[in-house]
Amino acid sequence: MKPSPFAYTAPSSLDEALAVLAEVGDDAKVLAGGQSLLPILSMRLAAPAHLVDINRISELAYVRVEDGGVRVGALARHVDVERSTEAHTVLPLLRQALQLVAHPVIRNRGTTVGSLAHADPSGEMTAVLALTGGSVEVVSSTGTRTVPAAEFFLGPLESAVAGGELAVSAHFPSFPERTGTAFVEVARRHGDYAMCGVAAAVTLDADGAVVSARAGYISVGPTPVLLDLTAAVSGASVTAADWAAAGELAQSQTEPEADIHATADYRRHLVGVLTARALAEAAGRAA
Repeated sequence: MKPSPFAYTAPSSLDEALAVLAEVGDDAKVLAGGQSLLPILSMRLAAPAHLVDINRISELAYVRVEDGGVRVGALARHVDVERSTEAHTVLPLLRQALQLVAHPVIRNRGTTVGSLAHADPSGEMTAVLALTGGSVEVVSSTGTRTVPAAEFFLGPLESAVAGGELAVSAHFPSFPERTGTAFVEVARRHGDYAMCGVAAAVTLDADGAVVSARAGYISVGPTPVLLDLTAAVSGASVTAADWAAAGELAQSQTEPEADIHATADYRRHLVGVLTARALAEAAGRAA
């Protein structure tokens, strides 16, 4: 299939891009990596009148450690974030999640901020932004605003980026000391969208007891789901904690839906199993 006809602009500066977006508004789509956008255009699930290609705006291609976390620019490819030693040192969850995003050829071109703006509830990075309590910086010709993760994802394939705006960066805060993280998922084939995925973070006190256990989920709701599961394992050591109980608690707080890939019951089963697995793995790393 082929996309519907559209106008094409490739600005060379951020100001130029914002001017075009201000003029076109809701009729525009932004092209960065294009790994999600182009298939949607080809299937005519989206038919923008104007495509704004930001790949020439080199100032947006960065991965930086700042403000107690990692900031990723709109043109940083998944592989740039995945291979960044500095980012991995500050926030290992980024690499843990990105290694599960599609295939290397996709990660070589796809962008992390673009994945967030696409707002696919099956996208791994949506859960990472939610679990870290991160935010997305959005700019327009009239100003800049910072949108927290809890307000950024509005629904399936719907983010808080409005017409005339451009998501220019995402900030992923680091976790407290003695925190371990993990990302696990189940897909039909490696690289496919997950039928269920879990990003987990477990924090221990100085004696090795659990003080916090939280998880973010993909593919179990219209937006990434964030749960605090501390009540099920609080005060227990890594080896004595009942991670299965945390999984059961997660099951009671999620309402997955069926689709062509999995039934609701199977997804709920995966929530329990993968929660226990991810929390145990994260706690082991914290210890």
